[in-house]
Amino acid sequence: MSEALPALAGVDGCRAGWVAAVRLPGRAPSFHVAARFADLVDRLPDGAVVAVDMPIGLPERIEGTGRVPEQAARRMLGKRRASIFPIPARAAVKRGAGPFADADERRAAFREASRLARDGSDPPKGFSIQAFGIFPKIVEIDRLLRRQAGLASRVFESHPELAFALLNGGAEMGSAKKTAAGAAERRAVLRRRGLAASFLDRPLGPGVGRDDWLDASALLLVAERFARGTARSFPDPPGRDAHGLPVCIRA
Repeated sequence: MSEALPALAGVDGCRAGWVAAVRLPGRAPSFHVAARFADLVDRLPDGAVVAVDMPIGLPERIEGTGRVPEQAARRMLGKRRASIFPIPARAAVKRGAGPFADADERRAAFREASRLARDGSDPPKGFSIQAFGIFPKIVEIDRLLRRQAGLASRVFESHPELAFALLNGGAEMGSAKKTAAGAAERRAVLRRRGLAASFLDRPLGPGVGRDDWLDASALLLVAERFARGTARSFPDPPGRDAHGLPVCIRA
């Protein structure tokens, strides 16, 4: 008799907001998009397991080259390790999350957040423009998990490149995800893991890239691994931030 699994979702940030690959019990996987992460979670049944490509758990201070999970996950990857970019301490992320009235306000927030990042790290370190770009989404999830504490046991941080490597027997992807070769390589891994071609190749609509969709689909499989108790944690055991949120990447 097969193991009964809860509803599962893999979620990736995208220009439209959030894209999710969802599998409900007894149903084929499906495609969902929402402007807000909370809206996606609200659509799912109680007890749904959600793997999301977004940092969760923000330390008050950073030691070394990033949060502990980022350092641990990078050690699993070779040339794809740069895809796991370091996120600064909580104060810097909060300051850089906006919203901003205009470009001048955004630039001022970037400068102040950079100062807070350097002050909150040893050795002093800033952050990339890519990291700054996702600060609003990090804070969006952080606020939701702190407001609804029970979600933190089943909404967890993952990372697509780490997921693809583990789904591929430990071998990282050879090509960048936005290239045709990279998309084909990742699609092949997902097909071998049981996802249908029609699901992976479906129309996506505005604000969702094919790479976003393949990443979300990989995280759907991570959510299944978590539900089965076979997902790996980086680090193991997970740490906790000052608000009790897990500080780890699972894949």
